Amino acid sequence: METIGKIIATEKQPSTIEYFTFWTDKNVKLKPFDVVVVDHIQKSKTYGVVEEISHITDAPSALAGFISSDFGQIESQTYTERIGMNYVKCNVVGNTKNIYTPVQESRLVHLATRDEIKEALGLDDVQNKLPAGYIEMYDGDNKLSIPVHFNSHYLIGPEGAHLNISGISGLAAKTSYAMFLMKAIQDMAMKNKEESVAFIMMNVKGTDLLSIDKMNGRKEEISEIQPIYTDLGLDLKPFQQVKYFYPYSKDKTTYTYEKLERIEERLNAKQAFQFKYLFETTEDKECLDLLFANVDDPNETIESIINYIIAGSGKFNGVETWADFQKVLKEQSTPSDKSSSGKEISVLSWRKFFRLFNKSYQKNGQMFTNGLGLDGKCVRLRDSIANIKKNDVFVIDIAKLDEESQGFVFGDVMRAVYNLKLGSSDRPAEAIPERVVIFIDELNKYASTDVPKSSPILRQLLDITERGRSLGIVLFGVEQFISDIHKRVKGNCATQAFGRTNAIEITKEDFRFVPSIYKTMLTRLKQGEYIIQNPVFRSMLNIKFPKPIYKYYE
Repeated sequence: METIGKIIATEKQPSTIEYFTFWTDKNVKLKPFDVVVVDHIQKSKTYGVVEEISHITDAPSALAGFISSDFGQIESQTYTERIGMNYVKCNVVGNTKNIYTPVQESRLVHLATRDEIKEALGLDDVQNKLPAGYIEMYDGDNKLSIPVHFNSHYLIGPEGAHLNISGISGLAAKTSYAMFLMKAIQDMAMKNKEESVAFIMMNVKGTDLLSIDKMNGRKEEISEIQPIYTDLGLDLKPFQQVKYFYPYSKDKTTYTYEKLERIEERLNAKQAFQFKYLFETTEDKECLDLLFANVDDPNETIESIINYIIAGSGKFNGVETWADFQKVLKEQSTPSDKSSSGKEISVLSWRKFFRLFNKSYQKNGQMFTNGLGLDGKCVRLRDSIANIKKNDVFVIDIAKLDEESQGFVFGDVMRAVYNLKLGSSDRPAEAIPERVVIFIDELNKYASTDVPKSSPILRQLLDITERGRSLGIVLFGVEQFISDIHKRVKGNCATQAFGRTNAIEITKEDFRFVPSIYKTMLTRLKQGEYIIQNPVFRSMLNIKFPKPIYKYYE
């Protein structure tokens, strides 16, 4: 344990129960998030996390530096070196004897040992361990790398739940960190037979998540990943028990970026399926409102139309196919004196509804079809989710669908999970996974401050974040800017992960209580670095994580 300085307590800047400062030699290498130890009263030790580092000299003003260089001669050499030191501000995170009186002037300050760092940050006695990454302390000869673990009960329940990850596009590697955590959760569940977790991942970008059951083929990356996975106790394997779901189309590739040969190979092996929506199925008709999630409906006109349709009123009585539904919908949109059915809703409202529905139907009409077929390669998502098993990973590909249809599928998935957990399934309770993790990228599309309050998808997200923990439904959400997300959604996420962001974002309300130096660091974090906040940790942590173990595309 190296001694690096002494406490400073001045009239203008005293030590407090929250902060202390100390001087150290200007050649000592420290950085924000490093942990230091201070000798305190009753032979106790107080732990502090470095926040700010300043360098001061005995120069009374900036002019002194100019004068000492022979009045501005850059090449000049000073005969007497100025007295200088580094001045470090630390946030108090704990005391070995729970003594929280301020540390005293001239007390010795030391670099922390590995065990002291764990104790200081709350990493030494974590129950239900789940790898979160690793932290690096100090530089040079004193450098330490320490594994970091969540208490899984504060990430996926029952004590706390939900994860929100934010950061700018590309550099922040948001999806990679979410996938790293879900891989860790699956490893934990497979080793611990008492844990029962399943995963539903929405693939929204190209083929990002369409090979997660295949090993990363980049040998140089595997050599970097292996020692980290070993330290964290993770298996050097990709995701297990993976099934892929593609939107139905006759040629199989109309609504996906995946290659035809890969799709056919998986369909034949029963590792993949195409999903359809059937008009004759009540649940599919009831999901019509999801197509209009981003449409402002202050008078609840759209809701009235959907209720009219589901009830089979007027000409909708007996309609059993999407094509017939479209035909009747068009008739309702045409002024006529022959029939009064549905006239309590104005023709203009019917026209708006028809126009919005027809837009999605024309683009993704093959997904809205009749019958599943007899070969078993086509399914309804609700039926598949109703039969999801422990450790299953469902990857639902919506990357090539238009925005309205993406929301439609995502909303349907959330409702299917709710139905599963609320007991509407015929399966015995012990056969249903205790927790289902739903992962969605670009959360801002469905839970931003600009989404209409009447949006059924927003209502579903609010319900999941507020009630999902008790039901075993966990949301892992990702977006570029956390300031865009509805305050009740992000406020109910027990874990926050902040990746690299821009200078404008850190001025927003969400970063109000983040120390200024941490805000500055957020603008220059590297890929594979996050600042995370979790109830178990006594301070925000600057963690790192490895590249994906599964096959991914750049």
